[in-house]
Amino acid sequence: MNKKLHSIKNAISRQALLTLLAVASVFLAYCNKGNSGNNNTPPPAETGTVEQWFTRADQSQLLQKQDKLLAFNTTANTYGNIEVDAASTYQTVEGFGYTLTGGSAYLLNLMLPAERTKLLQELFGPGANSIGISYLRLSLGASDLSSSVFTYNDLPAGQTDPTLSKFSLAHDTTDLIPVLKEILAIRPDLKLMASPWTAPVWMKSNASSIGGSLQPQWYATYAQYFVKYIQAMKARGITIDAVTVQNEPQHGGNNPSMVMSAAEQADFVKNHLGPAFRTAGINTKIIIWDHNCDNPNYPISILDDPAAKPFIAGSAFHLYAGDISALSRVKEAHPDKDLYFTEQWTGSKGSFNGDLQWHIRNVIIGSMRNWARVALEWNLANDPDFGPHTPGGCTECKGALTLQVNNVTRNVSYYIIGQVSKFVPPGSVRIGSSSPGNLPCVAFKTPAGKKVLLVLNESNSPVTFNIREGGQWAVAQLPAATVATYVW
Repeated sequence: MNKKLHSIKNAISRQALLTLLAVASVFLAYCNKGNSGNNNTPPPAETGTVEQWFTRADQSQLLQKQDKLLAFNTTANTYGNIEVDAASTYQTVEGFGYTLTGGSAYLLNLMLPAERTKLLQELFGPGANSIGISYLRLSLGASDLSSSVFTYNDLPAGQTDPTLSKFSLAHDTTDLIPVLKEILAIRPDLKLMASPWTAPVWMKSNASSIGGSLQPQWYATYAQYFVKYIQAMKARGITIDAVTVQNEPQHGGNNPSMVMSAAEQADFVKNHLGPAFRTAGINTKIIIWDHNCDNPNYPISILDDPAAKPFIAGSAFHLYAGDISALSRVKEAHPDKDLYFTEQWTGSKGSFNGDLQWHIRNVIIGSMRNWARVALEWNLANDPDFGPHTPGGCTECKGALTLQVNNVTRNVSYYIIGQVSKFVPPGSVRIGSSSPGNLPCVAFKTPAGKKVLLVLNESNSPVTFNIREGGQWAVAQLPAATVATYVW
């Protein structure tokens, strides 16, 4: 009996010891939890939320989505910050795009219908493979990138047409209007701005398509010319959201072109164009200037005229001279009026590297940080010889696309616009963003509530920085000479 009890006691002791060892093992594992040196189980991976899209100046990546998603966290580091502040809001964006010149429309119309539709879907469509162009400028009559010079009321020498009885959109019905209607079928909310390069020559002081000025006796007739254009386009299902009074009114050397002083433009708007629109019930916006950033006093002087100002929605700019900050000078003088950036060319002799960085810094980031509601590059498309163009028109203007029938080459301005238009739809609002000297940037909040940050690294070395919002930040590594769009 005693021997049996002893055996039972030994078994209980062994069991107790095994239980004690098991408990100790669990306890030690608990104590070591989180100690990476002793824990063989890797920690769970961070779940990133920030998409990255790069275009590099060496063209090794072109509007390319990166595999890595950046994650916001609160782990301290010593990198510089780009602060994004959604509580600070500025202008509402109307769109990004190009000018659909007559030459662009002609080249698009040469494509096979299926190939053209595919390309237009890529440019204007709603899908993930589109760059989302949302705004186009048109020439009201010919621009210098039309195949010939024309207006909508051309007459034999010596004739006039005070009632505009011979007004006709015939020149635009072959290519431009058909292509535009295809685009609008893809993107019905596309906004359109029209700009004249010249009035009909019979209205001008020199009876020429090059230079000269609008004769005062034709001011009222020319105002009706705008009215007829808007009404004729509307009858074809095309709504013109805005017109500029004159493309580059201080450059009379182009073909076509027309000069117009600030005093003449103020007179034309307040006494003729504005009243004509009002009488006809036209809501199309009237935009003044439409020329370089070296003369902000031109639009300011017109807006200072209390009789002209009520008819004017805003001022438009190019940047072939001056500094992009001129837009803010006009905004400070007249904060109730809008700003538009409507044209900047890329040339046949420019480099992808130089053009990408200069245009992103000035045309996109610069114009947006200086209150522009629209940022447009110049020409949508050209052929391999940089045509079509008028006699004496631009022979070096490189479009976003080079088209050779169905062969499509995407040029630098395709990526300049695509880097922002793909992610910032109309109705987005510019929000606060710090701009360190070495990293120009601009930020937006989209109607869907997404944040979009455009950043340019102009240096020859990669840069690491924080995208900081609220009390969190995401660490971003931006390669040398690269523009990035971050979306979260």
